[in-house]
Formats: sequence, structure tokens, C-alpha cells
Amino acid sequence: MLIIFAESIHGTLRQLFLAPLIGDFSARRVAFFSGILLIFTITCFFIHWINAPTTKKLFLIGLMWMLLTASFEFGLGYFVLNYSWERIFEDYDISRGGLMGFGLLFLLFAPALAKKLRGNSVTKEVRL
Repeated sequence: MLIIFAESIHGTLRQLFLAPLIGDFSARRVAFFSGILLIFTITCFFIHWINAPTTKKLFLIGLMWMLLTASFEFGLGYFVLNYSWERIFEDYDISRGGLMGFGLLFLLFAPALAKKLRGNSVTKEVRL
């Protein structure tokens, strides 16, 4: 929920401040990278709270995040923001510069990457 909340604020700020300057599609492409950083920061901060003991469980958590995020994005886009399916899928169309498919793929790997990055340092702190 925290990732969705943070990304919703991120998207709102993108629309309010970045899109008027460089255009909607360009703003979505630029914000993709700051969104990845935001997701990874949140994941790193909470990875030990998640307490998944195996790589398989980390990937299952990532898969759940990926599916929940896609459901939220498609539902919000279509039912709340009244975007056409063409507009929604534009963000996923690599041939048109859409990067969101990579964003969903990153969600799959984020828990395992965060655990690998933070695993030893946090474990040592807890033992003290």
C-alpha cells in the first residue's frame, strides 16, 4: 500500500509540475526513473520488516506487488480517470517509448534486490 500511495503522489506531482513543462508523455518517461528509485528506496527501507526468508518468497512478494500494481493502474486509469485502453496501454508499448512494463518487471525483482543490498548490514545491527 505504501508503494501505491507514494507512486500516486509521485504521479500527481508529475502531472502538476513536470507535464506542463515537457509534455505528458515525456513527463511519464522521465518520472519512470524517479519512480523506480522511489520504489527501491521504500523496498530497501522495509525489506526486513517483510521478513521473507527465501529468494522464492521474495519473488512471490514481488509478483504480488506486480499484479496488485497493474490492477490498481488499470482500474484507476480506466474507471476513475476515464482513460481509453489505448492511452493506458501506451505506457506499456515499448515500440512507442512506454516503460511501464519495465516498471512492473522491476517490482518483481525489487524485494530480492533490496534483500541482497541490505541483508548483511541490517542483520549485524539487529545482533548488537
